[in-house]
Amino acid sequence: MGSCCENNCAIEKLRERQSGTLKVVLWVNALMFFVIAGASLYGKSTALLTDSLDNLGDALTYGLSLHAVSQGSTAKARVALFKGGLILVGACVVVWQIIQKLHVPVLPSYEIMSIFSILGLAANSLCLFLLWKHRNEDINMSSVWECSRNDIASNTSVLIAAGAVWFFASGWADIIVASCLVILLLRSSFNVVSAAIMELKST
Repeated sequence: MGSCCENNCAIEKLRERQSGTLKVVLWVNALMFFVIAGASLYGKSTALLTDSLDNLGDALTYGLSLHAVSQGSTAKARVALFKGGLILVGACVVVWQIIQKLHVPVLPSYEIMSIFSILGLAANSLCLFLLWKHRNEDINMSSVWECSRNDIASNTSVLIAAGAVWFFASGWADIIVASCLVILLLRSSFNVVSAAIMELKST
């Protein structure tokens, strides 16, 4: 009886820790979406727009994950499946932006790209640090970790693109980096969806 109570208490404490972390990273990403989205429109950067959509997708993902914390493994797997779909939608939006830029070339502002990619990198590094301890707890937190790790790669890529735009005085670097980020998003979507399907089959 005591062992059962201890197990229930341990599970409840784990859920509380997960919920606390998810609330913090949710608000960080929601704020960064508005900040970086505005900067991407002002600076005319597709790579930076990809970054902002990544933050929006993460904010929605963390909200769903927060709901799934107290749910069973089947519900968590379904939420993870939905997260994979959100990542896929984000990739499609970026592809559309890339096509537009190919038709109407624009030179983005490397100053804006640099400043806000560094700001995003700082915010996402904080999120990654907070999520590190939860990365192997269950499929819900594992998929959240996957999203957060993508953010670091995205921020770093935009920073590199900013340097290339400045050096070559060309918008091609912005398009190339955005294309690479699309591949990263598609890979992440595939990983999350595959893991969710496997979890659903096992349950």
